[in-house]
Amino acid sequence: MSKRTSCFRVLLVASLAFSGSALLAQPEATFRLHPQNPHYFQYQNKPILIVGSGEHYGAVVNLDFNYVRYLQATATDGMNTTRLFTGAYIEKLGDFGIQKNTLAPAEGRLLLPWRRSQEAGYALGGNKFDLNQWDDAYFDRLKDFMTQARQHGIIVEVNLFSAHYSDGWKYSALNPKNNVNKTDSLPSQRVNTLQNGNLLVYQERYVRKIVRELNGFGNCYFEIQNEPWADQTEIILKHNEYGPEKDWRSTLQVVSQRSNDWHRQVARWIRDEESKLPVQHLISQNISNFHYPIADADPTISIFNFHYALPEAVTENYQLNRVIGFNETGFAGRDDATYRRQAWRFLMAGGGLFNQLDYSYSVGAETGQDTSYKAPGGGSPALRAQFRIMKDFFGKLNFVDYKPDHQVVASAPGAMAQALSNGKSEWVIYYEPMAVKPHDVRLNLHKGTYQAAWTDVATGRKLKTETVINGRLPVPADGNEKVVVIRVATGK
Repeated sequence: MSKRTSCFRVLLVASLAFSGSALLAQPEATFRLHPQNPHYFQYQNKPILIVGSGEHYGAVVNLDFNYVRYLQATATDGMNTTRLFTGAYIEKLGDFGIQKNTLAPAEGRLLLPWRRSQEAGYALGGNKFDLNQWDDAYFDRLKDFMTQARQHGIIVEVNLFSAHYSDGWKYSALNPKNNVNKTDSLPSQRVNTLQNGNLLVYQERYVRKIVRELNGFGNCYFEIQNEPWADQTEIILKHNEYGPEKDWRSTLQVVSQRSNDWHRQVARWIRDEESKLPVQHLISQNISNFHYPIADADPTISIFNFHYALPEAVTENYQLNRVIGFNETGFAGRDDATYRRQAWRFLMAGGGLFNQLDYSYSVGAETGQDTSYKAPGGGSPALRAQFRIMKDFFGKLNFVDYKPDHQVVASAPGAMAQALSNGKSEWVIYYEPMAVKPHDVRLNLHKGTYQAAWTDVATGRKLKTETVINGRLPVPADGNEKVVVIRVATGK
């Protein structure tokens, strides 16, 4: 280690010790479920709905990625969340057709929780890892990332594990070929199960270490595993009867019981470790693609996350009284409108979390301005501006008082319509046209006079304000999706 690096670490540790102590003195500032409505969050004693559009999860493990610039740009764009993979799973360049993949560092630029040994032979170059030795440089970088995120009001999803897909297990430090600790040789499908031999001991040490190191930060929650269904599937249901037979976009995969058993064990490690510490964080479980009515929900889980989610993911699980999240989308082309509509549909169904996988961020392009990328999904400054319109729109409402309202819209010819309301004096309706000519919406409202204010969700432009009489709501003649806030007229 160079003298310059050593000095940096001393200053950084001192800074983190001070900031961590300050936070521990104020545990009420911790990110948590809202006590009034657990379908939403509270942070620093204020209701918060989190919306993000961020890099591909390698901000800490990739030494070439300037996360300081990234987090500053994220906050400037109005986003308040990001996902972070902590090192049990990484990728190599070219995986999933992602040309500029932050989760696939260049050779020699990978930093993991474990130190390198003196023995050559790591699959992606350099020496193997020693799972009995922590790399202090990694934890310095991790905690500095969390400090920067906290300063910008960004909530971090700390993702501990991931499915390994076809080749990911080959690059993991936990694979016996990549460490000097003689971990058991396993097929990748058994890695994140309780039937994984001596690997379980190293997984537990890793989880407990991450949890201890991050206890001083109130701006995070722990996700157990990314996309567990990719490795552990027991039932596959047809999601699209007309789609390709084995294409993932046409199937709804249900994670196996032995994977769920392992998830519960990881959650117990987190809870047990934090029982000795000042701060208790929320834990999330990644359930499935699209939607699934959760069976036998783990009571220690506070956030149930879906990928490529449909509004049904919220509707089917609303009775759990926990946050239902949509924490990854992509793989649907580059059209901004696709992801804008996904976000509005999900939050209007009663979801409390939305995050876009944004490929305009990469090494050297940490401000998210690079739209020359080659990847299966989208991301752009223009899209983030549209997400900000959505986030700011909700931020001006008393959304904690809301719940899904399936009764207020009697009919919406030529359109899809979703509603949230407080059930008595305020209704919010998202209107997504499917016909060129708009038709009046009919509402089930008590007799009275109401004021309706329309907004274009793509531009944020206020369209018009009008009076609603006898439940008839005229729709502005504009092609974009719209949202309308309806309130009981003052004095009526």
